Amino acid sequence: MQDLELNTIWKQYDEKLEQARLLNLQSWALNLQSFEMHQQLKANATLGKLASYKMLLVVLGMAWVVFLAFLVFHSLSWGKVFFVVSTSAIAIITFIAVLVYVRQVMLLKEITNTDSVLQAQQKITRLQTGTIRIARILFLQSPFYCTWFLTVDMIQKNPLEFWFITVPVFSFFTVVSVWLYFNIHFKNAHKKWFQLLFSSHEWTALLKARSFYEEVEDFKKELDVK
Repeated sequence: MQDLELNTIWKQYDEKLEQARLLNLQSWALNLQSFEMHQQLKANATLGKLASYKMLLVVLGMAWVVFLAFLVFHSLSWGKVFFVVSTSAIAIITFIAVLVYVRQVMLLKEITNTDSVLQAQQKITRLQTGTIRIARILFLQSPFYCTWFLTVDMIQKNPLEFWFITVPVFSFFTVVSVWLYFNIHFKNAHKKWFQLLFSSHEWTALLKARSFYEEVEDFKKELDVK
C-alpha cells in the first residue's frame, strides 16, 4: 500500500515537473519571439532609412555621370585631352559605384523582408563589404581631380608649374589613393584612420542594425544559461 502511494506521489511530482518545464519552454519561446520581433523592427527602421539614403545617392550619382558624359562629348579635342581623360575616369568610377549602390539597395530590401536573424546578419556583412568596396573605388578618383583643368596650352606656357606643382600633387594623390585601395579592409577596422573614414551615416547605420541582431543572439545565450 505504501509502495503504491509512493509511486503515485512520484508520478504526480514528475507530471508537475513536466508541466513546469513545458510552461518554462513556452515562456522562453514567447520572450524570445517578442524580443526578436522588437529588434527586427528597430533594425528594419534603421535599414529602411539607409535604403532611402542610398537610393538618393543612386539618383544623384547617375545625374552626375550623365552630366560628366555630356561634358566629355562636347570636349573631344586634343587641346582638352586632360579634361576628357580625367572626366571620363571620374564618370566611369562613379558609374561603377552607382551599380554597387543599386545592389546594396536590393540587399537592404531583402533584409527587411527576411525572418531569419542569421540571414539578416549575413546580408549586413555583405553590405559592409560592399560599402568598403565603394570607398576603395571612389578614392581612385582623387588623382583625376588634380588634372581635369589642364590643357596642352597651359603646360606649354607654364612647364615649370606643371612639373613642380601639378605632377607632384598628382603623384601624391595617386600614391594615397592606391594605398587606401589596398588597405581599406575589415582587418584594419580597429585603426583610427579607418574609423575616421567610416564615420559616415552609411557605415554607422549598418553597425547599429548589426548590433540589434547581435542582441538577439546574446538574449538567446542568456535564456539558455537560465
